Amino acid sequence: MTADVWLPIPADEIEGLPAPSESGLNYLHWDGGPYFPADPAGCVFYAVPYMKGTEVAVRPLAAMTSVRVVQTLSAGIDHVEPGLGSLPAGVRLCNAKGVHEASTAELTLALILASLRGIPGFVRGQDKEEWRSGFYPALADKSVLIVGYGSIGAAIEDRLAPFECARVARVARSARATERGEVRALTELPTLLPEADVVILSTPLTEQTRGLVNAGFLARMKDGSLLVNVARGPVVDTKALLAEVESGRITAALDVTDPEPLPAGHPLWHAPGVLISPHVGGSTSAFMPRAKRLLAAQLTRFAAGEPVHNVVFTTR
Repeated sequence: MTADVWLPIPADEIEGLPAPSESGLNYLHWDGGPYFPADPAGCVFYAVPYMKGTEVAVRPLAAMTSVRVVQTLSAGIDHVEPGLGSLPAGVRLCNAKGVHEASTAELTLALILASLRGIPGFVRGQDKEEWRSGFYPALADKSVLIVGYGSIGAAIEDRLAPFECARVARVARSARATERGEVRALTELPTLLPEADVVILSTPLTEQTRGLVNAGFLARMKDGSLLVNVARGPVVDTKALLAEVESGRITAALDVTDPEPLPAGHPLWHAPGVLISPHVGGSTSAFMPRAKRLLAAQLTRFAAGEPVHNVVFTTR
């Protein structure tokens, strides 16, 4: 007997997958199209289509009565959470740790540097043939606070290292020690925010972090500081952020927004001191080779009866 594996990437494009003849796995391609490749009840390993939204991600879940592993290709798993209650007990939900760290950390640094050094203004000046010289803030000697210190937060700090920052502080759900130094608990944010010139959000979206960056959080940020969000849009209260940036007290660089996609006419588009990128933290040339390696490695373990990696939740 064979067991179906649903992949958003054609199996013949992924090196290292277990051979169907030896593993009993039958690879089917589904990237969120209107028609399923087979009866979802026969699927044992479901790799969720990438960046297709919640509606697509959860569409087959209720019918996947045999599924054992749900594998996202994103660092976050919030887009599949609404469908987890329909799954049988014991299903392991895995995220894409190791796939997006490099790309997201690159974009984080790009957003910081572009915002501080005035790159958006230079582009607008070039369009108008204006020479906008002057002095601009540098990242050197700045104090940086990373809120959400998982693998992406650590990758961001790795890339901050050569920029001669005065200090990098780290915050996560719970305090712990790392090779780079102490990670403080979320409860310590009120004392850390006033000291930071740059606040980076790289936390997952959970009930604890939804709306974390509210009016009180923003009010504690230093005058002239920069907020960078490469996490999820709902981590930030958009109305509260608009009030702060429109006053000119702080600036922001956002790869994610709430709502998302940001609709035409939304005030964030033209808010002063706001730089927006369209949720492209992980959407780079680095994504596909890493995603393929992850799928091949996970399915090799699955076929051998070994524990899969990156398990973030198991259904009950």
